[in-house]
Amino acid sequence: MNFEYPALLWLLILPLLLAGLYLYRELAERRPHLRVPSAAPWLQGGRSFKAVLRHLPMVLRTAALCLIIVALARPRSTTEVEKRDTEGIDIMFAMDVSTSMLARDFTPDRISAAKDIAIEFIAQRPTDRMGIVVFAGESYTQCPLTTDRATLINLMKEVQTDLIEDGTAIGNGLATAVARMMDSDAPSRVVILLTDGVNNSGEVAPQTAAEIAKTYGVRVYTIGVGANGMAPYPVMTPWGVEMQQVQVEIDEELLKGISETTGGRYFRATDNTKLAEIYSEINKMEKARTTVDSFPVYKELFGRFGVAALICLLLELLVGLLLRRMP
Repeated sequence: MNFEYPALLWLLILPLLLAGLYLYRELAERRPHLRVPSAAPWLQGGRSFKAVLRHLPMVLRTAALCLIIVALARPRSTTEVEKRDTEGIDIMFAMDVSTSMLARDFTPDRISAAKDIAIEFIAQRPTDRMGIVVFAGESYTQCPLTTDRATLINLMKEVQTDLIEDGTAIGNGLATAVARMMDSDAPSRVVILLTDGVNNSGEVAPQTAAEIAKTYGVRVYTIGVGANGMAPYPVMTPWGVEMQQVQVEIDEELLKGISETTGGRYFRATDNTKLAEIYSEINKMEKARTTVDSFPVYKELFGRFGVAALICLLLELLVGLLLRRMP
């Protein structure tokens, strides 16, 4: 057992002083006495129970004060600090939010499926720091690296199209994700880049962003999202929203080049099941074990001393009532 505030234990001098003052008064304030030839009659009779009991309230009050002081010093026990293995890496999601992600070759559409499966992936990796970058015609950070799973999941749910200028700036999205990891000291740093189109905007060329990622030791897994051939896409017409078949165009060569440059892999997701399998495969591949000191686990003990002090005060009250009723 140790104390969080050991300096407060000096207050234990107070109950000692009170006990000393009590003894002094008992000795100093003696009753009138009478000299007798022998004290045998009084010694044989012994001291009365009430005479002994009248000192008990003071003993209980002193004990309660000592227990309260010990409780204020916050006693607690700790487990031994041991070294343990843990898994933890930094992962940034770079997600395409262009309007083409509304295509419904996934259920209910590409962007909703991507978010739902990413949330499942997040829940399976509680020791990692994760963040979100979204891109269309430009890019921005939706959530910086964090271990706050609740906030991360809520911000992932808020990802949607039409938030920024339309287009597909793959290079900008990747560069922004890498920039968020430059100061990271994690044993492994990963970007999961998901897109369904061809790079057609942005100031940073995708291959340049890949070279930057390689320089900073960031591995990029690229995922091309979209069915093979045609995909149903919602189009606004004078008669409302109608589904039209549009050609799926994914620059697979570009995505493969990005992943090969950075030491990652390229995946093609053609439906919800395949996308879930891809995330599951990435989850198995990205395991980094490091040995760290575990934090000591504290068990607070002040409550026990507080309860003991309360019991002493209640006993003092009961003994006081008993003394008043005794003849």
